[in-house]
Amino acid sequence: MSILLLSALLIGIVTGLRALTAPAILSWAASLGVLHLSGTPLAWLGWRFTPWIISLLAVGELITDQLPDTPSRKVPLQFGTRILVGAFCGAAVGLHGGVFWTGLVAGLVGAVLGTYGGAAARGALAKAFGKDLPAALLEDVVAIVLGVLAMALIR
Repeated sequence: MSILLLSALLIGIVTGLRALTAPAILSWAASLGVLHLSGTPLAWLGWRFTPWIISLLAVGELITDQLPDTPSRKVPLQFGTRILVGAFCGAAVGLHGGVFWTGLVAGLVGAVLGTYGGAAARGALAKAFGKDLPAALLEDVVAIVLGVLAMALIR
C-alpha cells in the first residue's frame, strides 16, 4: 500500500508540474491494463479514445506553457485546477488499490508540492540558463518521466 500511495503522490506532483500530463498518463495506463479501473466510476479513463483525447489536450498544454502570456501556475484558477486534477488523479491511483480517499489526499498533496516546487525549480533553472525555454522543456521531460515512474510503481 505504501508504494501505491507513493505513486499517488508522484502523479499529484506531475499534476503540479503539468496539469494535463498526469490524466493523460493515467488514461494510457488504464487503457493498457496497468491501472485497473474497470467496473469503477473512472473506467472511462481506459476507454478506447480517451487516452488519445486527453493526450491531445496535454500536448496543447505543453505548447501553451511555452508562451510568454501564459499565467503563473500559482494564480488562483491555475492553482485550483492543479489541486483538483491532482486529487482526481491520486484518487484514481487509490481506487486501483482500494484506498480511494487516501489516494485522493496523496494526489492533492503532490499537486501542491509539484506546483510550488516546480515553479521554484523552473525559476532557478531559467535564471541559470539565462532564459525560460530550456527550463520549461526540462520540466516537461521531468513531468513525463515522473508520471511513467508513478505508473510503473503500481505494477
